[in-house]
Amino acid sequence: MMIPVGFIGAGNMGQALIKGVTKKGVYTSDDIIIFDIAKNRTDNLRSETGVKVASSAADLVKRSKVVILAVKPDKIIPVVNEVRDLLKNKLVISIAAGIALSVLSNRLGKDARIIRVMPNTPALVLEGVSGIACSGACTDEDIQVANTIFSAVGICISLEENLLDAITGLSGSGPAFCFMFIEALADGGVRAGLPRDIALKIAAATLKGSAQLVLETNNHPGSLKDMVTSPSGTTIEGISVLEKRGFRSAVMDAVFAAYKRSKEM
Repeated sequence: MMIPVGFIGAGNMGQALIKGVTKKGVYTSDDIIIFDIAKNRTDNLRSETGVKVASSAADLVKRSKVVILAVKPDKIIPVVNEVRDLLKNKLVISIAAGIALSVLSNRLGKDARIIRVMPNTPALVLEGVSGIACSGACTDEDIQVANTIFSAVGICISLEENLLDAITGLSGSGPAFCFMFIEALADGGVRAGLPRDIALKIAAATLKGSAQLVLETNNHPGSLKDMVTSPSGTTIEGISVLEKRGFRSAVMDAVFAAYKRSKEM
C-alpha cells in the first residue's frame, strides 16, 4: 500500500487527479480517501473507481498522510480552520487558485509542510500542466509525492511561488484562449464551405498535432512555421492577415492581463 492520500473536494479537478493516479497505477483505489459535501459526487466516484469515502473532512484527515485541498478558493480557509489541529505532521497540497502559501502557513504554523499547485483543465484528459511551489518545511520526499501525483495528469513544473501568477496567466487561462482559437479556426473552415462538425474536428486536431510537434521536436515554433510557409503560398497570405490584425500582440496581452489579474486576487 502507498501513502494514504485524502482528497477534500471531488469536483472536476479532484476527479481528474483521482482518475489520473489510478489509471496510471500511481495509487490504487485502496490508497485514496475522498470527502465532498456533495454526496452524489463521492457516491459516483466510489462507484466508478472504488475509492474510499470519509464521513467528514476530519475523518478524512485522520486517515490520510497526504491531504489534497481540492476545493474552491473561497472554501479553503473554512475547511482548513475546521481540521487545522488534525493537519499537524501531514503533507498538505492546495490547488486553490490565489491562496498563497503564507495564508495557509499563518493558519497551520510555520513548520507546516504545504505545497501549492496550479493545475489546468486539460488535466481532465491527462494532458495538464501543473506549476508547483513548496513551503520551506517541505522535504525532498514531499516534493516527489506531489510531482508523482500531478505527473499522472500531465507535466509538472517546479518554481518559486512568485511565478505561479505567470503560470496562471499562461497555462491556467491559456486553455480558454486555445478554445477560442479552435472555434475561430473552425469558423474559418465553415466560411470556406466545410460542414461545422468536420471543421471543428479538423481545427482541434490541427492544434493538438501542432502542439505535439513543438514538444516532440523541441524546435522553435518560428522554424516550424517556416516549414509550412512557402513563397507566395497560401500560408503566408494567412499569416499576413494575422500580422495586420495584431494576432501575436493580442495573445501576449491576453496572457499578461490574466497574469496581472491573478496577482490582484
